[in-house]
Amino acid sequence: MIGATGVAGQQFIAALNAHPWFEITALAASSRSAGQSYGEALRDRASGAVRWYCDDAPSPAVLALPVQDASQIDPECVDIFFAAIESDAAREIEPRLAAHRPVFSTASAFRRDADVPIAVPGVNLDQLALIDVQRRRRGWKGFVIPLPNCTTMGLVVTLRPLLDAFGLKRVIMTSMQGLSGAGRSPGVAALDVLDNIIPFISGEEEKVAWETGKVLGRLVGETIEPHPVVVSATCTRANVREGHTETVTVELERATDLAAVRDALTSFGRELCARGLPSAPERLIALHDDPFRPQPRLDREAGGGMTTSVGRLRLDEVGLRYVLVSHNTKMGAAKGAVLVAESMAADGRL
Repeated sequence: MIGATGVAGQQFIAALNAHPWFEITALAASSRSAGQSYGEALRDRASGAVRWYCDDAPSPAVLALPVQDASQIDPECVDIFFAAIESDAAREIEPRLAAHRPVFSTASAFRRDADVPIAVPGVNLDQLALIDVQRRRRGWKGFVIPLPNCTTMGLVVTLRPLLDAFGLKRVIMTSMQGLSGAGRSPGVAALDVLDNIIPFISGEEEKVAWETGKVLGRLVGETIEPHPVVVSATCTRANVREGHTETVTVELERATDLAAVRDALTSFGRELCARGLPSAPERLIALHDDPFRPQPRLDREAGGGMTTSVGRLRLDEVGLRYVLVSHNTKMGAAKGAVLVAESMAADGRL
C-alpha cells in the first residue's frame, strides 16, 4: 500500500482488512513517515492525536508494520501495489513499481495516456485488455490501472446503462462534493466551508468531462476511442463529511419512458455483482422513489459504500433528470480499486 497515511490510503487499509484474497504486507508513504510504525506515523507529534479517518480501526498487525519511503520501496517486495498518492509523486513512483508489479492507482497521473485504461467496475472492464499493449510498449512486467476522478465515478456508473439502452448526446452535471475529496491537505479550510458551499474545485470540471468520454468509449485496436458525449460539469465543495451528490440532466439519443429508464438502471451490473467478488455490492445502482432521497448522510454507505444511489428520476422537455449519491473514498477510490483487482484475480489476470 503506497500513500498509506492519507485519507484514501486509510480507506485502502480498511478495505483490505481481513480480506479473503489480499493481505497487507508492506506500507509506504512520504519520507516524513518513513522509519516509523504505521501507528506512530498516524499520530500527530505535537498533540498526540491519532489521525485515523475511517470508522473501522486498523488491525494491530497493520499498526505495527513499518512505514517505508515510497520513493525507495522495493518494487518486488509484494505481488501487487495499491497506490493513493498525489499525481506528481505518482508520475515518479508508479512507473518504477509497474515495471515489476501491477499497480492499482487513484492518481490522475496516467489517465490521459493512450495505453492506460481508466477502470470502473461494471462499466468498462473490457478496456483492461489494453494493459497488454501498455506492457509491450513500456517494457513492463506489471501495469498501471487508475480509477477515474471520484466525481466521475458515480456519474459514469449511472450513464453506462443509459448509453447502452438509449444512447447519449449531452450531459449537464452539478456536483456537491464531500470534504474528504480534498483530503487533509490545504485548500478547504474549516472556516471557509463551515455554513458554506465553495463554488469551484480546480481542475475538477475538466477531468469529469474528458474522463467520462474515455470511460464510456470503446476499445479499437490498441487505443480507446472516446465516446463523443458532450459533458458540461459544475463542481462544488459542500459542508458534507463524505459522499458526492450530483444533479444530472441527460439528453438521450432515443426517446423512452420512465419505466424503461428505471429498468435499465436497476438491472445494471447484475453480472458483476453475481460473481461473488468480496468487495462487490448486491447491486451497483439503487433507485429511490422517495423524493427526498438520495442524501449523502443516509445513502453513502449503501452496499458498503459501493452502490450508487439514484433518485428524483424524471423526464421533461429538457431531458432525463436525476440526483445521485456516490461514496467518493470507497467506490470512488480505495474500495473501487480493490474491486477492479478482485475482478482481474478472478479472471486469472493477476
